[in-house]
Amino acid sequence: MRKTIFTLSAVVAVCLLTLFACRKNVKSDSPSKVSDEALTKIYNLGFSNKDVFVDGNDYIVEGDIRISEAELNQKADVSLLRVAGEEQYRTTNLVTGLPRTITVSLASALSTWSTALNTCISRYNALGLRITFTRVSSGGNIQIVNGSGSFLASSGFPSGGNAYNRVILNSSAVAGQPNNTVASILAHEIGHCIGFRHTDYFNRAYSCGGSAVNEGSAGVGAINIPGTPTGADPNSWMLSCIGSGQNRPFNANDVTALNYLY
Repeated sequence: MRKTIFTLSAVVAVCLLTLFACRKNVKSDSPSKVSDEALTKIYNLGFSNKDVFVDGNDYIVEGDIRISEAELNQKADVSLLRVAGEEQYRTTNLVTGLPRTITVSLASALSTWSTALNTCISRYNALGLRITFTRVSSGGNIQIVNGSGSFLASSGFPSGGNAYNRVILNSSAVAGQPNNTVASILAHEIGHCIGFRHTDYFNRAYSCGGSAVNEGSAGVGAINIPGTPTGADPNSWMLSCIGSGQNRPFNANDVTALNYLY
């Protein structure tokens, strides 16, 4: 989830309601130029190639999704899919070997958010899914680590039947936010780790403000989760942006999507 707090007046001429997000509409402090070749590959994989930046060895796309160089060179039909509407969408890459327990650890530098992580895990486990999340002191299947830069938090998608192994939380960006807000951010990133795309990718104006952007299918298509709506779903936990102080537990459509996949 990309950080920072920005005002809706920066994207829509209305009141000064501050938002922060999976994504922030600013560039990193010292962005590396992304080549046209890389941007083309990102688009061909089914992602937006707008406002892409480099963080370490990864490309950050759509605000909080990490793509490695190796993933960038995958063929589109075995990679991650472009969302074509506001429904709950998944990728082709999911966690397999169900039922399964996924361990989650929290870096000591993020101990402030221990309660938030417990809340996040409880939200998932309360659904009785075939995935169960449990905390460990270190070395979890998903490791929540501290980071900094142009995002609130970031993560990636499953590979080889395993959840993506890292959520980077920008502690300075979420400082001062209530536990339920941080729990919502962590639940969102873990959603990516197990294969969910942004619910409002087709029209991020639902959560971020601004104009709708239709990137098209890029010949890749999308996998809609049966039983989820074909119209806008402005309360989903997988929306791109979240308001400062906002709590976003799973809504009924999110529960349908999670139960369908897991």
